[in-house]
Amino acid sequence: MSRALSSPPSRHAANFVMLTVFLDMVGFGLIMPVMPALIEEVGHTGIDQAAIIGGWMFAAFSLAQFAFAPLMGNLSDRYGRRPLLLLAVFGLGLDFAFSAVAPTLFWLFVGRVLAGICGSSWVIANAYIADVTPPEGRARAFAMMGAALSVGFVIGPAIGGMLGEFGPRVPFWVAAAVSMLNFVYGWFVLPETLAPQNRREFQWSRANPFAAFRVFATYRGVLPMCLLMGLYFFSTSVYPAIWSFWGIAKFGWSEGMVGLTLAMFGLVTGAFQAGLTGPVVARFGEARTAMFGLACSMLAVLGYGLATGVVMVFALMILHGPEGFAHPVLTAMMSRRVPEDAQGELQGGISAITNVAMLAGTVFYSWVFGHFMAPGRAWQSPDIAYWVAAGFMVLTLALFVLLKRREDRLGTV
Repeated sequence: MSRALSSPPSRHAANFVMLTVFLDMVGFGLIMPVMPALIEEVGHTGIDQAAIIGGWMFAAFSLAQFAFAPLMGNLSDRYGRRPLLLLAVFGLGLDFAFSAVAPTLFWLFVGRVLAGICGSSWVIANAYIADVTPPEGRARAFAMMGAALSVGFVIGPAIGGMLGEFGPRVPFWVAAAVSMLNFVYGWFVLPETLAPQNRREFQWSRANPFAAFRVFATYRGVLPMCLLMGLYFFSTSVYPAIWSFWGIAKFGWSEGMVGLTLAMFGLVTGAFQAGLTGPVVARFGEARTAMFGLACSMLAVLGYGLATGVVMVFALMILHGPEGFAHPVLTAMMSRRVPEDAQGELQGGISAITNVAMLAGTVFYSWVFGHFMAPGRAWQSPDIAYWVAAGFMVLTLALFVLLKRREDRLGTV
């Protein structure tokens, strides 16, 4: 699937990269509205146990990304971005088709593993963007990538909620068809961006998912940011862990309503990322922008645990919007701390941190939800997981403030 290095990437190539990360999130988002009912039906269980099973399914997805993302990133540093990105897109299309016919919980777990492997395409997409974007423009570029993810999170749940009315398997077939069309599109328009002189020899030690953490210790100032990002993703993993189950248990939401709230969530976050990250960073700087995003995230997750109705939930989403600044700005700050020939390795390492944190967080928060929703529990509430997550967000914000003060004292960029 390789081809010679071409002229600078065309608009079509950039569109393809954005479309790829968009479709990854569509595939993730479209199953969320139907997953609670599907697990209850296939697993013959109540919503408390269904939430725990759903948490383990997400953990399987994250574990697969953790294991394979460093490999994908390092292979792209050796062989180029184009062949690996196309392979991931093609594999994702096959996985959607496989999941559409999965007959049991076991095979749904297998499907989540395959989706995690192929979902590592965002690592290569980030490296692709780093190839063609100067360091000072990467915060905005990564924000656009984040916006593509957020828009996918708008479209995915909305489609999943609507198509779920025709059966829980239908969204998977639609996603498979779209992924295959994207593969064909990319085959013809996607150029290679990593010049031969910027490639390096592949080493299994670097592709080891645990060795991927080495990148954080190799370059000055990256390890503390790694710890911060891990805590951030652990905190925010409460949303994929329990949002659908929480809405159904607390407010009696239908699949369509779950999809609508998730779509609104993605729409607000995408609007902040795409429209405001660049201007806000230019006006206030990366550190202040990230701090503001983390503070809004802390207040929002606490608010969801106190919400009394859907109107309050939608209002909290506006407060939640600036959280969209945090991830792209933190990623940009980390990318400026490593050389250009290690961007793929860095993105693989970030993916490893992200997936380990979300794996642990999703299992943890789904267990908290299931524990406090179990029949006969003396104190039964669907909100406890949000309150716990708010506590972890306080720690995240405090760690960022301490790191910023340390960098200011030492004169670190």
